[in-house]
Amino acid sequence: MIVVGAGPTGLLLAIELTLGGADAVVIERLSEPDQTIKAGAIGALAGEALERRGLSEAMGAVERSMADSMSRLMKGADGASELPFKKFGGHFSGIFLIDQTRQREPDRRLRGVNQQALEKMLGERAHALGIEIRRGCELIDFEDTGDCVIVRAKAASGDAELHSAYLVGCDGGRSTVRKRAGFDFPGTDPTLTGHQAIVDLDHPDRLLPVGWRRTPVGMMAYGPIPGRVFLAEFDGPPADRSAPVTREEIETTLRRISGVDISVTAVKTATRFTDNARQAASYRKGRVLLAGDAAHVHSPFGGQGLNLGLLDAVNLGWKLAAVVCDRMPESLLDSYTEERHPIAARVLANTRAQVALMRPDVMTDALRDIVADLMSLDEGTRYFGEMISGLRIRYDLGSDHPLVGRLAGNVALGDGDTKTTLFDQMEDGRAVLIDATGGAASAIAARWEMFVRCVPRRGGPSLLIRPDACIAWAAEDTDTTGLEAALTRWFGPAMH
Repeated sequence: MIVVGAGPTGLLLAIELTLGGADAVVIERLSEPDQTIKAGAIGALAGEALERRGLSEAMGAVERSMADSMSRLMKGADGASELPFKKFGGHFSGIFLIDQTRQREPDRRLRGVNQQALEKMLGERAHALGIEIRRGCELIDFEDTGDCVIVRAKAASGDAELHSAYLVGCDGGRSTVRKRAGFDFPGTDPTLTGHQAIVDLDHPDRLLPVGWRRTPVGMMAYGPIPGRVFLAEFDGPPADRSAPVTREEIETTLRRISGVDISVTAVKTATRFTDNARQAASYRKGRVLLAGDAAHVHSPFGGQGLNLGLLDAVNLGWKLAAVVCDRMPESLLDSYTEERHPIAARVLANTRAQVALMRPDVMTDALRDIVADLMSLDEGTRYFGEMISGLRIRYDLGSDHPLVGRLAGNVALGDGDTKTTLFDQMEDGRAVLIDATGGAASAIAARWEMFVRCVPRRGGPSLLIRPDACIAWAAEDTDTTGLEAALTRWFGPAMH
């Protein structure tokens, strides 16, 4: 298997493929990880995906470090001594009324892990699994022969030709894989120019208080880490998005939006963005697939893009491994687009709505007031919280049971003296059957023991949970109806 792109999506996909028994090679154009400022946190479901693979402790260490950094700025602003991650549910269009403590599952929260730290921990996990990552290796072209994909790449050591059963493009919004494979990529053109940067300022106190604000010119945010500015102007797309971002550009934009006489004395990292929103019509063409930004792009509002990509990876990884290893037919890959495409489509829709709610005019002011009123209600804060976090996700698996198709959170398991959690049982990439039938369900699943781990539980429903945490089957009491069919559907015929 060849994965193009060593960002978070590509690295996690390679990890999932490896846990599923497939050999994965990652090729990456950049010789070193990109240190440009990107996502500052990951959502609840993405964090849970990392927990399932044993990265909970590593995420906790990053969160503590980030909290210390934020605390220094927040304390200078308003006397706060720490950032309450557990109370922060995200925002919608810069309206910070998503109360995490009022969510239906408040413990399923975003994690304060920035993209650079995320890439580092995923890279270390990939290295521990023996995954080959070829940096400084650029994809030039490829051919899908019908039996394999022949990939041509160049590196400092010379050109190389690689043969792979499948090729997955995780190479970002300007994906070479997507373009050369000819995927349709419909959507809407950009309407704004945005910047995100970490800078040194001559008078940072003039941008206080920390947080987001709308101005007659656009939208901006200062913080929550020292020197971080986020800027958006609704005057059309940039003339040249790929041009280097200069100190003068950031300073001029910051002064114009904030209305403050302030100078940028240094730029540590900066990026330019738009609200271009597009999605591949399908995530697969023959033996070529797309994941992450290669499959869908949108504005960064709500911080949903990285989470989409990571969840693409965990949905695709175990399925593709099963097909490559001849455990499952190629038709299993159809479920990847079927399940993930509608999720990204809804994110594109809500980011477009957020752009509309940010426009600096009096009509938008009135609409924001109404949306803020709705978000203040219990059902409103839950609606927006579940939308931004992705907790409303439910794949259509053809079942009427309300749990089937949803992504399971961590739960305590075990019987008697044996105590464990669901995520503890999923670190090796196997599916889990939570058996509350007294052993009847486990007796059926024993024929799939190579792929499914059975764990007893007293009370509650019995659940079959795929490696991506999707609940594939659920039943109450001692009912095992449909379990064998679900096991066969997702893991193939019984082994014995």
